[in-house]
Amino acid sequence: MSLIIFGMGYSSSTLVRLHRGDLPAPMIGTTRSPEKAERLRAMGVEPRIFPGTDMRADLAHATHVLISAGPEDGRDPVLNHLAEEFAAAARHLTWVGYLSTTGVYGHHGGDWVDETAALTPATARGQARVVTEGQWQALARDHGLPLHIFRLPGIYGPGRGPFAKVRNGTARRIIKPGQVFSRIHVADIAQTLAASMAAPNPGAIYNVCDDDPAAPEDVIAYAAEILNLPLPPATPFDTADLTPMARSFYSESKKVSNTRIKTELGIKLKYPTYRAGLDALLAAEQKQQ
Repeated sequence: MSLIIFGMGYSSSTLVRLHRGDLPAPMIGTTRSPEKAERLRAMGVEPRIFPGTDMRADLAHATHVLISAGPEDGRDPVLNHLAEEFAAAARHLTWVGYLSTTGVYGHHGGDWVDETAALTPATARGQARVVTEGQWQALARDHGLPLHIFRLPGIYGPGRGPFAKVRNGTARRIIKPGQVFSRIHVADIAQTLAASMAAPNPGAIYNVCDDDPAAPEDVIAYAAEILNLPLPPATPFDTADLTPMARSFYSESKKVSNTRIKTELGIKLKYPTYRAGLDALLAAEQKQQ
Protein backbone atom coordinates (compact mmCIF):
# COMPACT_ATOMS: atom_id res chain seq x y z
CA MET A 1 0.00 0.00 0.00
CA SER A 2 1.09 3.55 -0.60
CA LEU A 3 -0.41 7.05 -0.58
CA ILE A 4 0.28 10.00 -2.88
CA ILE A 5 -0.92 13.44 -1.82
CA PHE A 6 -1.02 16.04 -4.58
CA GLY A 7 -0.75 19.37 -2.77
CA MET A 8 0.70 19.16 0.74
CA GLY A 9 -1.21 22.12 2.10
CA TYR A 10 -2.96 22.88 5.38
CA SER A 11 -5.58 20.11 5.30
CA SER A 12 -3.39 17.33 3.92
CA SER A 13 -0.51 18.15 6.27
CA THR A 14 -2.95 17.95 9.19
CA LEU A 15 -4.16 14.58 7.92
CA VAL A 16 -0.60 13.23 7.99
CA ARG A 17 0.16 14.76 11.38
CA LEU A 18 -2.97 13.47 13.14
CA HIS A 19 -3.55 10.13 11.38
CA ARG A 20 -0.12 8.91 10.30
CA GLY A 21 -0.65 5.48 11.83
CA ASP A 22 -3.97 5.02 10.01
CA LEU A 23 -2.70 5.97 6.55
CA PRO A 24 -1.17 3.80 3.84
CA ALA A 25 2.61 3.91 3.72
CA PRO A 26 4.95 4.90 2.27
CA MET A 27 3.61 8.41 1.70
CA ILE A 28 4.57 10.75 -1.14
CA GLY A 29 3.58 14.42 -1.13
CA THR A 30 3.92 17.09 -3.78
CA THR A 31 4.93 20.71 -3.39
CA ARG A 32 6.11 23.50 -5.67
CA SER A 33 8.78 24.62 -3.22
CA PRO A 34 12.20 22.98 -2.75
CA GLU A 35 12.31 24.55 0.73
CA LYS A 36 9.01 22.94 1.67
CA ALA A 37 10.22 19.64 0.25
CA GLU A 38 12.71 19.36 3.09
CA ARG A 39 9.96 20.02 5.63
CA LEU A 40 7.92 17.23 4.10
CA ARG A 41 10.85 14.86 4.41
CA ALA A 42 11.10 15.77 8.09
CA MET A 43 7.40 14.81 8.43
CA GLY A 44 8.14 11.37 7.02
CA VAL A 45 6.66 12.21 3.62
CA GLU A 46 8.77 11.61 0.52
CA PRO A 47 8.65 14.93 -1.37
CA ARG A 48 8.14 15.49 -5.07
CA ILE A 49 8.29 18.83 -6.85
CA PHE A 50 5.14 19.02 -8.98
CA PRO A 51 4.73 20.00 -11.72
CA GLY A 52 8.23 19.15 -12.79
CA THR A 53 8.83 15.66 -11.43
CA ASP A 54 7.79 12.63 -13.46
CA MET A 55 5.11 11.03 -11.24
CA ARG A 56 4.30 8.09 -13.50
CA ALA A 57 6.28 5.50 -11.56
CA ASP A 58 4.87 6.72 -8.23
CA LEU A 59 1.32 6.57 -9.55
CA ALA A 60 1.88 3.12 -11.03
CA HIS A 61 2.57 1.76 -7.53
CA ALA A 62 0.08 3.76 -5.47
CA THR A 63 -3.05 2.34 -3.87
CA HIS A 64 -4.43 5.63 -2.48
CA VAL A 65 -4.31 9.16 -3.90
CA LEU A 66 -5.52 12.43 -2.39
CA ILE A 67 -5.85 15.46 -4.65
CA SER A 68 -5.69 18.60 -2.54
CA ALA A 69 -4.39 20.94 -5.25
CA GLY A 70 -6.99 23.40 -6.53
CA PRO A 71 -7.64 24.52 -10.11
CA GLU A 72 -5.19 26.94 -11.72
CA ASP A 73 -6.57 29.30 -14.35
CA GLY A 74 -9.70 27.17 -14.31
CA ARG A 75 -7.84 23.91 -14.96
CA ASP A 76 -6.97 21.06 -12.63
CA PRO A 77 -3.15 20.76 -12.51
CA VAL A 78 -3.16 17.04 -11.72
CA LEU A 79 -5.50 16.14 -14.57
CA ASN A 80 -3.63 18.54 -16.82
CA HIS A 81 -0.43 16.53 -16.38
CA LEU A 82 -1.56 13.02 -15.46
CA ALA A 83 -5.04 12.21 -16.80
CA GLU A 84 -3.80 9.29 -18.92
CA GLU A 85 -1.71 7.95 -16.06
CA PHE A 86 -4.72 7.99 -13.73
CA ALA A 87 -6.77 6.14 -16.33
CA ALA A 88 -4.08 3.46 -16.52
CA ALA A 89 -3.72 3.26 -12.73
CA ALA A 90 -7.44 2.94 -12.03
CA ARG A 91 -7.34 -0.86 -11.98
CA HIS A 92 -4.98 -1.01 -9.00
CA LEU A 93 -6.10 2.07 -7.04
CA THR A 94 -8.24 1.43 -3.97
CA TRP A 95 -9.19 5.02 -3.11
CA VAL A 96 -8.93 8.41 -4.78
CA GLY A 97 -10.08 11.52 -2.91
CA TYR A 98 -10.65 14.96 -4.41
CA LEU A 99 -10.97 18.00 -2.14
CA SER A 100 -13.56 20.34 -3.62
CA THR A 101 -15.62 23.17 -2.10
CA THR A 102 -19.18 23.81 -0.98
CA GLY A 103 -18.92 26.80 -3.31
CA VAL A 104 -20.16 24.45 -6.05
CA TYR A 105 -23.68 24.84 -4.61
CA GLY A 106 -23.77 28.58 -5.11
CA HIS A 107 -26.43 30.77 -3.51
CA HIS A 108 -29.40 29.08 -1.84
CA GLY A 109 -30.83 31.99 0.12
CA GLY A 110 -29.66 30.66 3.46
CA ASP A 111 -31.47 27.34 3.00
CA TRP A 112 -30.03 23.93 3.75
CA VAL A 113 -28.25 21.98 1.02
CA ASP A 114 -27.02 18.40 0.93
CA GLU A 115 -24.97 16.44 -1.60
CA THR A 116 -27.98 16.15 -3.95
CA ALA A 117 -28.50 19.93 -4.27
CA ALA A 118 -28.20 21.67 -7.61
CA LEU A 119 -24.74 23.00 -8.47
CA THR A 120 -25.28 26.68 -9.29
CA PRO A 121 -22.03 28.43 -8.33
CA ALA A 122 -22.05 32.22 -8.30
CA THR A 123 -18.27 32.67 -8.45
CA ALA A 124 -15.57 31.79 -10.97
CA ARG A 125 -13.87 29.68 -8.29
CA GLY A 126 -17.02 27.65 -7.77
CA GLN A 127 -17.55 27.26 -11.50
CA ALA A 128 -14.00 25.94 -11.92
CA ARG A 129 -14.61 23.39 -9.18
CA VAL A 130 -17.82 22.18 -10.85
CA VAL A 131 -15.90 21.67 -14.09
CA THR A 132 -13.06 19.86 -12.32
CA GLU A 133 -15.42 17.63 -10.33
CA GLY A 134 -17.05 16.69 -13.62
CA GLN A 135 -13.71 15.86 -15.21
CA TRP A 136 -12.73 13.57 -12.34
CA GLN A 137 -16.19 11.96 -12.42
CA ALA A 138 -15.84 11.33 -16.16
CA LEU A 139 -12.49 9.63 -15.55
CA ALA A 140 -14.11 7.51 -12.85
CA ARG A 141 -17.02 6.60 -15.12
CA ASP A 142 -14.86 5.73 -18.12
CA HIS A 143 -12.03 3.90 -16.35
CA GLY A 144 -13.39 2.74 -12.98
CA LEU A 145 -11.40 5.21 -10.90
CA PRO A 146 -12.50 4.80 -7.23
CA LEU A 147 -13.30 8.49 -6.80
CA HIS A 148 -14.54 10.17 -3.62
CA ILE A 149 -15.36 13.90 -3.58
CA PHE A 150 -15.17 15.96 -0.40
CA ARG A 151 -16.82 19.41 -0.46
CA LEU A 152 -15.28 21.75 2.10
CA PRO A 153 -16.54 25.11 3.42
CA GLY A 154 -14.42 27.71 5.23
CA ILE A 155 -11.54 25.98 7.02
CA TYR A 156 -10.09 27.07 10.37
CA GLY A 157 -7.79 25.56 12.95
CA PRO A 158 -4.34 26.10 14.48
CA GLY A 159 -2.79 29.14 12.86
CA ARG A 160 -6.01 29.93 11.01
CA GLY A 161 -8.71 31.73 12.89
CA PRO A 162 -10.01 35.15 13.91
CA PHE A 163 -7.84 35.68 16.99
CA ALA A 164 -4.98 37.59 15.36
CA LYS A 165 -7.26 40.19 13.77
CA VAL A 166 -9.32 40.58 16.92
CA ARG A 167 -6.16 41.11 18.96
CA ASN A 168 -4.59 43.63 16.62
CA GLY A 169 -7.80 45.58 16.17
CA THR A 170 -8.30 44.92 12.45
CA ALA A 171 -11.26 42.56 12.79
CA ARG A 172 -14.63 43.82 11.57
CA ARG A 173 -18.10 42.40 11.84
CA ILE A 174 -19.41 42.64 8.27
CA ILE A 175 -23.20 42.75 8.50
CA LYS A 176 -25.27 41.39 5.65
CA PRO A 177 -28.74 40.41 6.89
CA GLY A 178 -29.52 36.75 6.26
CA GLN A 179 -25.93 35.85 5.40
CA VAL A 180 -24.83 32.48 6.75
CA PHE A 181 -21.77 30.32 6.13
CA SER A 182 -20.74 26.80 7.06
CA ARG A 183 -17.23 26.06 8.30
CA ILE A 184 -15.08 23.16 9.47
CA HIS A 185 -12.13 22.63 11.80
CA VAL A 186 -9.18 21.14 9.93
CA ALA A 187 -8.95 18.22 12.38
CA ASP A 188 -12.44 17.14 11.35
CA ILE A 189 -11.45 17.20 7.69
CA ALA A 190 -8.55 14.94 8.59
CA GLN A 191 -10.65 12.42 10.49
CA THR A 192 -13.21 12.30 7.66
CA LEU A 193 -10.54 11.57 5.04
CA ALA A 194 -8.99 8.85 7.21
CA ALA A 195 -12.41 7.28 7.78
CA SER A 196 -13.16 7.26 4.06
CA MET A 197 -9.82 5.62 3.24
CA ALA A 198 -10.66 2.91 5.76
CA ALA A 199 -14.10 2.32 4.19
CA PRO A 200 -13.97 3.19 0.47
CA ASN A 201 -17.25 3.87 -1.32
CA PRO A 202 -16.35 4.80 -4.90
CA GLY A 203 -18.62 7.47 -6.33
CA ALA A 204 -19.45 8.95 -2.93
CA ILE A 205 -19.69 12.71 -2.40
CA TYR A 206 -19.41 14.10 1.13
CA ASN A 207 -20.02 17.53 2.59
CA VAL A 208 -17.45 18.04 5.35
CA CYS A 209 -18.71 20.77 7.65
CA ASP A 210 -19.75 21.29 11.25
CA ASP A 211 -23.23 21.33 12.81
CA ASP A 212 -23.55 25.08 13.22
CA PRO A 213 -23.76 27.29 10.12
CA ALA A 214 -23.57 30.85 11.36
CA ALA A 215 -23.31 34.47 10.34
CA PRO A 216 -19.65 35.53 10.05
CA GLU A 217 -20.12 38.42 12.47
CA ASP A 218 -21.18 35.95 15.16
CA VAL A 219 -17.85 34.14 14.90
CA ILE A 220 -15.91 37.38 15.26
CA ALA A 221 -18.05 38.43 18.22
CA TYR A 222 -17.48 35.13 20.01
CA ALA A 223 -13.73 35.33 19.43
CA ALA A 224 -13.69 38.78 21.03
CA GLU A 225 -15.79 37.53 23.93
CA ILE A 226 -13.49 34.64 24.88
CA LEU A 227 -10.42 36.88 24.45
CA ASN A 228 -12.01 39.45 26.78
CA LEU A 229 -11.52 42.13 24.13
CA PRO A 230 -13.92 44.82 22.86
CA LEU A 231 -16.50 43.84 20.28
CA PRO A 232 -15.11 44.72 16.83
CA PRO A 233 -17.05 47.41 15.00
CA ALA A 234 -20.02 46.53 12.83
CA THR A 235 -19.79 47.51 9.17
CA PRO A 236 -22.72 47.21 6.73
CA PHE A 237 -21.78 44.97 3.82
CA ASP A 238 -22.87 47.54 1.24
CA THR A 239 -20.36 50.11 2.52
CA ALA A 240 -17.58 47.73 3.61
CA ASP A 241 -14.17 48.17 1.99
CA LEU A 242 -13.62 44.59 0.80
CA THR A 243 -11.40 43.11 -1.85
CA PRO A 244 -13.23 41.61 -4.84
CA MET A 245 -12.29 38.15 -3.53
CA ALA A 246 -13.68 38.85 -0.05
CA ARG A 247 -16.84 40.43 -1.46
CA SER A 248 -17.46 37.43 -3.68
CA PHE A 249 -17.79 35.16 -0.64
CA TYR A 250 -20.87 37.13 0.40
CA SER A 251 -22.61 36.41 -2.92
CA GLU A 252 -23.57 32.97 -1.61
CA SER A 253 -25.54 32.09 1.51
CA LYS A 254 -26.43 28.55 2.53
CA LYS A 255 -26.37 26.02 5.34
CA VAL A 256 -24.56 22.82 4.42
CA SER A 257 -25.75 19.49 5.80
CA ASN A 258 -23.17 17.03 7.15
CA THR A 259 -25.56 14.11 7.69
CA ARG A 260 -23.84 11.81 5.21
CA ILE A 261 -20.40 11.81 6.86
CA LYS A 262 -22.11 10.84 10.11
CA THR A 263 -24.35 8.10 8.76
CA GLU A 264 -21.97 6.58 6.19
CA LEU A 265 -18.57 7.15 7.80
CA GLY A 266 -19.54 7.20 11.46
CA ILE A 267 -17.99 10.61 12.00
CA LYS A 268 -18.36 12.19 15.42
CA LEU A 269 -17.10 15.72 15.03
CA LYS A 270 -14.36 16.82 17.38
CA TYR A 271 -15.53 20.43 16.98
CA PRO A 272 -19.25 20.41 16.11
CA THR A 273 -19.61 24.19 16.49
CA TYR A 274 -17.38 27.20 15.92
CA ARG A 275 -17.62 27.88 19.66
CA ALA A 276 -16.13 24.48 20.49
CA GLY A 277 -13.43 24.98 17.90
CA LEU A 278 -12.44 28.47 19.05
CA ASP A 279 -12.49 27.39 22.68
CA ALA A 280 -10.05 24.58 21.84
CA LEU A 281 -7.77 26.87 19.84
CA LEU A 282 -7.55 29.35 22.70
CA ALA A 283 -6.94 26.59 25.25
CA ALA A 284 -4.10 25.23 23.11
CA GLU A 285 -2.56 28.71 22.85
CA GLN A 286 -2.71 29.23 26.58
CA LYS A 287 -1.18 25.81 27.24
CA GLN A 288 1.81 26.73 25.08
CA GLN A 289 2.46 29.99 26.93
